[in-house]
Amino acid sequence: METISFEDLGLDERTLAAVEAKGFESPTPIQILAIPRLLNGDANVIAKARTGTGKTAAFGLPLVQTIREDKGRVQALVLTPTRELALQVCKEIESFTQGGFPRLTPVYGGQFMGEQRRALRSGCEIVVGTPGRIKDHIERGSLKLEQIDYFVLDEADEMLDMGFIEDIEAIFEQANPESRILLFSATMPPPILKIAAAFMGDYEIVEEEAGPEEPLLTEQIYWFVRESEKIEALVRMIDISPDFYGLVFTQTKADADSVSKLLDERGYEAAALHGDIPQAQREKILSRFRSKKTRILVATDVAARGIDIEGLTHVVNYALPFDGPTYVHRIGRTGRAGAKGLAFTLVKPEERRRLEFLKQSVRKAIKGEMREAAVPSVREVLNAKRLRLFTELKESAAVQAVPQDIRQSFLQENPQTAPCTESKIAGEDSFDGAADNIAAGVSENGSNVAADNRTGNAAADTAADKTVPAINFKRCPADRLFAAMAQDLCTNRNPEAVLAAVLENVLGAELDPERYGTVTAYKPPARGASARDASGRGSRGTANRSFGGRSDQIRLYVGLGKKDGFTARKIAEYFSDLLNIPQRLVDRIDVSSAFSLVSLPVQAGRTALDRSRRDKSLPHMHIDVKEGGFAGDEAFSRDGESRRSASKRGKKTPFYEKNAASLYKKRF
Repeated sequence: METISFEDLGLDERTLAAVEAKGFESPTPIQILAIPRLLNGDANVIAKARTGTGKTAAFGLPLVQTIREDKGRVQALVLTPTRELALQVCKEIESFTQGGFPRLTPVYGGQFMGEQRRALRSGCEIVVGTPGRIKDHIERGSLKLEQIDYFVLDEADEMLDMGFIEDIEAIFEQANPESRILLFSATMPPPILKIAAAFMGDYEIVEEEAGPEEPLLTEQIYWFVRESEKIEALVRMIDISPDFYGLVFTQTKADADSVSKLLDERGYEAAALHGDIPQAQREKILSRFRSKKTRILVATDVAARGIDIEGLTHVVNYALPFDGPTYVHRIGRTGRAGAKGLAFTLVKPEERRRLEFLKQSVRKAIKGEMREAAVPSVREVLNAKRLRLFTELKESAAVQAVPQDIRQSFLQENPQTAPCTESKIAGEDSFDGAADNIAAGVSENGSNVAADNRTGNAAADTAADKTVPAINFKRCPADRLFAAMAQDLCTNRNPEAVLAAVLENVLGAELDPERYGTVTAYKPPARGASARDASGRGSRGTANRSFGGRSDQIRLYVGLGKKDGFTARKIAEYFSDLLNIPQRLVDRIDVSSAFSLVSLPVQAGRTALDRSRRDKSLPHMHIDVKEGGFAGDEAFSRDGESRRSASKRGKKTPFYEKNAASLYKKRF
């Protein structure tokens, strides 16, 4: 069967270069059907396609190829059901642009109207927005649609479900009746056809060929976890999984970089993928991920578009998706080809309402239910790791009894090609001499073998008859070399004790409980409690009840933040070194740009406060008066006055706060 390329669809060289830069290899069925129709002719089009099939490129590429000059007016309008999708569509189309045109402006609720009006006045060719805000701009006169050439409705059925039908009709009435209308929808309910009959005139319906419906093989689990403890939950998820190979989705590029860096610091093969990464590096990252040299890919939704990798075991929503289609698109990347996949979502307690809306949306779109589970304990994770590592060790080692005559077998080798020695000394059992000193690494006269080798002929002349021959690691078969080392280690020692010491040396770090931080157990709020209570940000001075706030801890504000180079892990290390306490006692760490909040055992917290007051080289600390949440911009200075107020009165930030990072490095 002949493969259709993007070039076959009628895209020119400039647009094809943008497609290649995005890493798209071949068009999807809906792109094959829609792109030629939008580039040629003037018919209105209704395209029926499922979420995640490349609809944005199906209308975005023709728009980018057609709109390449400033005509002093808006030339295309794209309506989307949500502001998140508006931003996503806007960024996706922008990624196809070459040479500065077309210019795009997203408009949506929740952003200042003044900023959007200034952006529209400065000039743009394509406006992407939500129905309500588009209607507001039309009524205020800041957006005129009388001369647009293209009117695009993306996720039209979703907009109808959300009650935007009246707004859409009002916008249609203000738009150029001669504009081409492009309607993309996953389903064709009667209201869609009603819009088509009222505003589209003659139109074509294109629909990707429907394949047989495959049963959903993805188990969907969500964990309630604090934002500051998400990385700990993710690490436990990775370690308790038999063979983790998955995608971790974040909302922003900064989050993708941060999560990838934190995983890398803990020794995991992880990489970030987002729109700021150059194409050449992007290809290398994807190549390593496909070959499983990198087993964790942390990506934004836009960057992950077009990635189709078989065999993924997990999809992790590090942040709760904003809408059902995004969630369905993400989790559809695992559980393919008859394999079972797992979809994990990390949910903050204050997102409980959003979660319920998402569950309803997902229930309509796919089979299967999202279910809540508890984050596994450190003990559960370590037990799973021990079992897995021990099983792998037994299978890979193929342990056999060491022959009693192993030394003799070496002596029977051809003298000219003795595998484990550089030479043989007449009248001596060269292997005996080497084996007896492998562990100690010394010659018979007590000198270091490696040092003797470095000194060359001088050492050889000094102990010509005494020096133990060095082992030729390149010529010695590995199984015999290690067998010899094992025999030497076990001579006059308890073999079980020797093996235990070796295992501790090899696996000790992997099975060390100290490598894990705290994930506070979530307790659902009492019936009738508000979402604010659920987030753990209740009244001032109260403990974080939803997350098991403890009376034996004290909550501190610390003048160390992200701008000083601190992460949650570094904060834990800092207090562990400062107070000589285990890192696991440094709890509930929230790191902001300029400061952090941290919970410590009461006595340790008082010690830290006392040392901070006496030692001006330490960062400022005080008891957090807004227990359970960030103090925000009103972070307090040493005298109790807010930083904002201090700046208004002309006070400067104390030296010890400005230089906290450098002081920390000098001290530790």
